[in-house]
Amino acid sequence: MTARIQPGGWREVGPAVAGLARIAGRVQGTEPPAVFLTLGRHRRLFWGWLHFAGRLMPGGRLSRRESELVILRVASRRGSTYELTQHRRLGRRAGLSGDEIAEIESGGRGAGFSARERLLLAVTDELIVDQDVSDPLWAELGDHFDDRERIEMVMLVGHYAMLATALHVLRVQPDRSR
Repeated sequence: MTARIQPGGWREVGPAVAGLARIAGRVQGTEPPAVFLTLGRHRRLFWGWLHFAGRLMPGGRLSRRESELVILRVASRRGSTYELTQHRRLGRRAGLSGDEIAEIESGGRGAGFSARERLLLAVTDELIVDQDVSDPLWAELGDHFDDRERIEMVMLVGHYAMLATALHVLRVQPDRSR
């Protein structure tokens, strides 16, 4: 499978996006992220998206571990190879073990996760399947998360589901390790 829109170079994405992609690749231990160089072809949209995405992760109220747990679940449920490749690395850096990542990807809600983490997996599953959260689960979330965190989790799931669609349609290829 080849990319429908090739990642842009310096001319196509501009020096700011190209520089950011180069730095992000170094930090992640990969080539410059194709997601940046592809979406960066629409510079105005890219910067708005990046600001929004950064407010969710890493700048959100959920911990990095919790955010990565949600993102990996979305990626596995949506079959997003790009997101899985990126966020397995990021999940490990955020404290998820290989076994926990495998459990997330298999659809499990194992005993090794905290009650709060199991709720995050449950809400992610409901949002992906039903595009809604049942009233009983919403009430249970309220016992563990404040209103801002509940808003954020809905937005986090929705954002990564949307991104999975864009990555799939554009056929963005996973980044190679350095």
